[in-house]
Amino acid sequence: MIGIIDYGMGNLGSVSNALRFLELDAKIITRKQDMDDCRAVILPGVGAFADCMGHLVEYDFVDAIKDWAGAGKPLMGICLGLQALFDSSEESPGTDGLGLFKGTVKRFTPSVEFKVPQIGWNRIHEVQPGCPMFDGIENGSFFYLVHSYYVCPEEAAIVAGTTDYGIDYCSCVWKDNVFATQFHPEKSQAAGLRMLRNFWHWAEGR
Repeated sequence: MIGIIDYGMGNLGSVSNALRFLELDAKIITRKQDMDDCRAVILPGVGAFADCMGHLVEYDFVDAIKDWAGAGKPLMGICLGLQALFDSSEESPGTDGLGLFKGTVKRFTPSVEFKVPQIGWNRIHEVQPGCPMFDGIENGSFFYLVHSYYVCPEEAAIVAGTTDYGIDYCSCVWKDNVFATQFHPEKSQAAGLRMLRNFWHWAEGR
């Protein structure tokens, strides 16, 4: 079973609906104890970094997510759920992230050509050969994004995909049992659904 973490903010409905469409066993979980019944968990998120971390503290998920990842169990972050995996964000100075990955989250510099936030479809270029989440997905496929901030990992080896939006930035990461995307697979039609199914099979294989 895949658990979709409900901490009071996030794209729960669209993620849940996508998994249901794929006929995958998934449920929304509201307590850390519910994670015990799951083979994998998804950390979604929409909104501000400080609000995200505040809600994770309030719902008592911070240590549970860290322990889950530390135990080698499959974890997928989506959008703000990716950003929360890092140390900090320019959006919320003084607010600590989960710190699963070293690095920070920076804001796009707006321009005439590149508006902020980035809203819409853009290409994702796979840069980490062998990432199982891209199985059956053509390199450079379009995925749906809505964001003003992007992650800047200190460890280049974890970058699994990049996207060009005025700069070439990291749009997904993968290391060991943790995979996370800035884009929304659940809103990205065939390619996104394939990625969610790949995550399921990857989790089953672990």
